[in-house]
Amino acid sequence: MRAGITLSRLDQVAVLAFDHPSGIPRLSVAVVQSLARHLEALATLKSCVGVVITGSEKAFCAGADIEEVAKLTAKEARAFTDCGQATMDRIERFPKPVVAAIQGHCIGGGFDLALACHARVAAPDARFAHRGATLGIITGWGGTQRLPRLIGRARSEEIFLTGITVTAEEAMRVGLVRRVVPPEELVSAAKRIVHAAAKPAA
Repeated sequence: MRAGITLSRLDQVAVLAFDHPSGIPRLSVAVVQSLARHLEALATLKSCVGVVITGSEKAFCAGADIEEVAKLTAKEARAFTDCGQATMDRIERFPKPVVAAIQGHCIGGGFDLALACHARVAAPDARFAHRGATLGIITGWGGTQRLPRLIGRARSEEIFLTGITVTAEEAMRVGLVRRVVPPEELVSAAKRIVHAAAKPAA
């Protein structure tokens, strides 16, 4: 099985699920490009009222594929960075509700992606982190701007500069996620948020 994204439908909601042979999805060049194509198609699809983005039982997404990135030329790396930024912006500005359903690890670029979504729900085992500080790098996909808007500058700086891990319970407490639900209810809970947000104002 190749790494990629699967698309399914649940009650007019498109579910985009990352998959990877290891069970730990990563945002490779091909996966980011595939995500962008799916979003472009769903944006104008009248039968789709919103999108849920999710991962595997082990991880929502572990960020960029570092081994792949290390092999990119400078030109290719810049193109990948630009594509990632554009895709996160597309999610943030998507004309329909986009909700991240998070189980397991949500780190690095995967964390950036979750932050770009309009809302987040998590399983109890969800863990959030930006490990760039341990590698001497910082995220380039908008997380440094979006996280402070959600939880404040001081807590965000701690997360980015120390690489600490935030549990689902803590994420709920500080407003990073909207709900913590059992794993088997994760996608359903995200779908309910999509439908609630998609309802026209009375």
